Amino acid sequence: MFEGFSEKTSEFLWGLALNNEKSWFEAHRAEYEKYLRAPFHDLAVQTAALMEQRFPKAGLKLRITRIYRDARRLHGKGPYKDHLWFTLIGDREDTTGPGFWFEIGPADYSYGMGTYAASADKMEAHRKSIAANPARMEGLAKMFEKQDLFVLGEEDYKKPKGDMGELLNKWYNKKQIELICRKEFGEELFSPELPQTLLEGYSFLMPYYEFFSESMFA
Repeated sequence: MFEGFSEKTSEFLWGLALNNEKSWFEAHRAEYEKYLRAPFHDLAVQTAALMEQRFPKAGLKLRITRIYRDARRLHGKGPYKDHLWFTLIGDREDTTGPGFWFEIGPADYSYGMGTYAASADKMEAHRKSIAANPARMEGLAKMFEKQDLFVLGEEDYKKPKGDMGELLNKWYNKKQIELICRKEFGEELFSPELPQTLLEGYSFLMPYYEFFSESMFA
């Protein structure tokens, strides 16, 4: 069961960010196991189980990132990630989303729902779905504006793909879909109630996940 992260988790991640090399990591492996890997794994598994209980028909599969970078893609970076994340995504080969995620780093953490490097074809399908049924997206957009936990990712196409009106343009002209809650590293991470917190957040986002899944993978 997830019992919470601690200040030691942040300390380890900061140390790794500043000393991203094998010798440092091996010297601090016990801290990695105790303060990061174990609680992170417990959080991911427990959150996935709660989502399975609430949304058994969603078919969400848990994917937990490894701390080791792909040696073929280091590009001058150290061999370890200083942020870890897990995703809950539909059982399909295309893992670019939409999906739910949680990510933790040295200074902050985030969770939400969205796409990751979705193809131009998928985003075009998303726009066509909005254009074909604007009323449904309008309802989701209005519901989103009534809450203050999640924000819509900011990256738009430099040249808008179309004009769907003030309410829908911010959804229609995104390069990717990202509904995100980001907070500083702090007390919520230390609570054993964090899996329940994620469950409630993901539950709010489920109608958006369903809409974008249908539009991109119809």
